[in-house]
Amino acid sequence: MSGVQVSGLGVSGPSGTIVSNVSFVIEPGRTLAIVGESGSGKSLTAKAISGLLPAGLTAVGELTLDGHEVWLPGDEKMWRGLRGGTVSLLLQDPFTSLSPVHRCGDQLAWTLRTAAERAGERFGRSAVAAALDEVNLPARVARQYPHELSGGMRQRVAIAAALAARPSLLIADEPTTALDASNQGEVLELLARLRADRQMAMLLVSHDLGLVRGHADDVMVLYAGHVAEQGPASGVLATPTHPYTSGLSGSDLPLAERLERLPAIAGSVPKPGDRPSGCVFHDRCPLAVDRCVTEVPELRPIAVGDLTWHVSCHVTEGPIVAPPPVVVADVDAEPPAALLVASGLRKSFGHHVALDDVGVTVAPHESVGIVGESGSGKTTLARCIAGLETPDAGEVVLDGAVLTAKTRRPDQMQVVFQDPYSSLNPRMRVRDTLREAIGAGTTEYTVEALLELVGLPAGYASKYPSDLSGGERQRVSIARALAPGPRLLICDESVSALDVSVQAQVLNLLSDLRERLGLAILFISHDLTVIRQACDRVYVMKDGRLVEEGFTHRVLLAPQDGYTRTLVAAVPGRTPEGDA
Repeated sequence: MSGVQVSGLGVSGPSGTIVSNVSFVIEPGRTLAIVGESGSGKSLTAKAISGLLPAGLTAVGELTLDGHEVWLPGDEKMWRGLRGGTVSLLLQDPFTSLSPVHRCGDQLAWTLRTAAERAGERFGRSAVAAALDEVNLPARVARQYPHELSGGMRQRVAIAAALAARPSLLIADEPTTALDASNQGEVLELLARLRADRQMAMLLVSHDLGLVRGHADDVMVLYAGHVAEQGPASGVLATPTHPYTSGLSGSDLPLAERLERLPAIAGSVPKPGDRPSGCVFHDRCPLAVDRCVTEVPELRPIAVGDLTWHVSCHVTEGPIVAPPPVVVADVDAEPPAALLVASGLRKSFGHHVALDDVGVTVAPHESVGIVGESGSGKTTLARCIAGLETPDAGEVVLDGAVLTAKTRRPDQMQVVFQDPYSSLNPRMRVRDTLREAIGAGTTEYTVEALLELVGLPAGYASKYPSDLSGGERQRVSIARALAPGPRLLICDESVSALDVSVQAQVLNLLSDLRERLGLAILFISHDLTVIRQACDRVYVMKDGRLVEEGFTHRVLLAPQDGYTRTLVAAVPGRTPEGDA
């Protein structure tokens, strides 16, 4: 048959089976989304059917790509004949797939020329302009280098390169995770148009159920390498029948209201070799019974209304109705006297003005958000406040004292960065990382007390960062930031790299710490739903300037500035009047 058919796909490595018995079909012109938390096997499934598994991993199974029958793992000669023209891979970060030292037009020309030669056609430079036009980019982009483009434009160039050889299957692996919400929607709509125009099959890999709503025809939910639920996206995402799918869906953050406690799935995905017997989800499942501990559930059909799909669960017999979360009433409570006052901050990098007369305040125990697209100046503002950049003008005052390079102390403020793996020394055990941070302050914390504070067992002190999940690493990063006893915590995109369920866990933790320790928090994010749940007040930045500020619910539900309205409208699947 045309399109894509995968039967009995498995991936294994030194630690054991990673992906087990995955089967699916993608017809031409349709999109299948694979969703699940990190460690569920999504990306390895995609790499297995493109012949790009990392060294040491092996795939088995049967694959049919547009009439080409392949028994995995196949060989490199076979894959070289399929990649590009039959199957193509679009990665999360366009910097990974684009050469930084070659112009965009030259990179497109390489693929277009090869595709023309395979088809016995002549290659002309006009093909480059046509490829750019197809992804809504002007011809001048051909003369530019990737670093001269915005994130959204770079991803469009990467899409043009991935589609240059007109593949039958496009694998889009987290193609919008590195982009702002406004660019995410544009890229997904572009991919949908190209898929329909070319009658191309598309495999969309994502950890975000909210993002794939409206952009996938079918969905497969993976957990620890096993299919939990599989069927039409309109049914699975609207009325999930597996507890894991329900938990992922419930972890989506609303914009219309603020919740007292964010719904989250406890724990994390087990690593290969540590997976439990029976149903691999039973140790995190609120509905688990004795049978779940010993018996592996089969993937069986289930009917919901006029739709039928498949679910792998001993317990469920229909849609799972989760209890509604408790909503917090929005109030306009004026904050007390400010703990932090940053005023008149200016910062330029060469001819680029990153900050232009920016001022923010944060009161004791208050959580304040800074939002805006990439390049708006959010992170530069945070770095100037934290002392990691020196502003050209303006001052930062904490508790009535002007902060300078000589007067700053670790116990005044600390930063939690976006990527915990990059901010933790991979060669230091958790205990050594925390002891080093304790020594920088005047607190009487112990390593065990810090781990307890962030909800980790004392035994984690002997682990290395590589032994931990993404959420656990971020908890260690938070513990390290708390060790000196700061009064202000700056969170710079500190949950944007996490799965939605883990994101909710960390946001709940930060809320608990704010209440327990009396912390003030400055929260930097491009995600308006995170700001809605985490912050009392918000500042909106554009091109290095503040365009709007106020109580979070007022700014996000009734924005006054046109730019803020644009940001709100770009939130996937949600509107200020209510969640879709």
